[in-house]
Amino acid sequence: MTSPALSPASQQPLTDAAPRLGVGLGWRSEIDTVVERQPGLDWVEVVAENLCADHLPTSLTVLRARGVTVVPHGVGLGLGGAERPDAGRLAKLGELALALGSPLVTEHLAFVRAGGLEAGHLLPVPRTRASLRVIAENVRIAQEQLPVPLALENIAAQLAWPDDEFTEGEFLAELVARTGVRLLIDVANLHTNRVNLGLDPAAELDRLPLEALAYVHVAGGTLVDGVWHDTHAHPVTAPVLEVLAELCSRVAPPGVLLERDAAFPPPSELAGELDAIRGVLEGSTPRMAAPAAVTTKGGEPATDADREHLALRQGELLAALVAAGPVPPGFDPAQVRAQCAGLASKRRDTAAKVAPELPRLLGSAYGPLFLAYARTHPQTGGYRADARAFAEWALTSGGPTAADHRRALEQWLHPAPERPPGPLTRLRRALRG
Repeated sequence: MTSPALSPASQQPLTDAAPRLGVGLGWRSEIDTVVERQPGLDWVEVVAENLCADHLPTSLTVLRARGVTVVPHGVGLGLGGAERPDAGRLAKLGELALALGSPLVTEHLAFVRAGGLEAGHLLPVPRTRASLRVIAENVRIAQEQLPVPLALENIAAQLAWPDDEFTEGEFLAELVARTGVRLLIDVANLHTNRVNLGLDPAAELDRLPLEALAYVHVAGGTLVDGVWHDTHAHPVTAPVLEVLAELCSRVAPPGVLLERDAAFPPPSELAGELDAIRGVLEGSTPRMAAPAAVTTKGGEPATDADREHLALRQGELLAALVAAGPVPPGFDPAQVRAQCAGLASKRRDTAAKVAPELPRLLGSAYGPLFLAYARTHPQTGGYRADARAFAEWALTSGGPTAADHRRALEQWLHPAPERPPGPLTRLRRALRG
């Protein structure tokens, strides 16, 4: 399958039909050769922030040479935030789409930062008319700057805003109507919200404008203490496939993709999950054909007051989640605690992934120690910087007492060429000078 020729988004009417993608798999560097060897794979999706347009992995070059479509999937734009989209992030996403010959790019209906804090995760937006004005404007800005069409994904949530005026399906429908943006529907996220928030996936599907569908995500998760965690590190469960079947009974999706981010199974298990997805697609009789045209009706512009109010509310919530701030009025404290614990655990696991030396050096002490650090040290930058800040904290603020742990952390933070000279070395240098 080859990608269509690209032109600036301003020259591509949003009424174009979504490209036919087929069945795909999330490409990750840890399983690049496994992805290459998967039989019958039509396309792959890549996490945009993990790639550079001018230095693409060989594996993606191999796949593209075979005619496999590659779609960049962003996680850091924060189009649901109060700030206008960052021009630098948009430029990098657009450059990647062009380098990969992608027919579209995707992001999330979510916010990821507020009040100088980073969530390190996709958080739900308040679904009010005021926030709709802000987010629709953000989407239009992104569409104007990206060289290919944009699709937005629904997210998994562990908490709900207290004064929502729309369901997620209604909110996405309004965004589509105002901007012409396409939709990436994650059926695993619909299942997550069923367990955690009591939402009915079938009812949400009925509210969505499925004529705007670009493609579908399927992923695994696990239930812990009554909370469903959308881990992308567990097998796809039957209830998630049932939600996929519900969607396919309504529309023939242009593409369906299996996501897996960690705890990668043997290639045969991945192939089995892809076959299960194909089985759902082949056994469905949709009420409508593949999605076609999307038209827009515009909408009132966002005001400075809309953005300021959204910034204040999102900042208060994020402070409660990552900086030990008070739970904002109206929120369910149990939901906030669950989301807080989930964010800390994801932050711990991601820091371990970008700096795998730390859990190796600290052993079983790493997990509890990192969570203790996260309770009082909100993330303000990237994960690599977060890992270094954790190591510094562990050495200076009640960290590991074992001498070998402290020595190992010192050596990791200051490798031999960087290690500060000791007093004897400084004395020798002074005498030589």
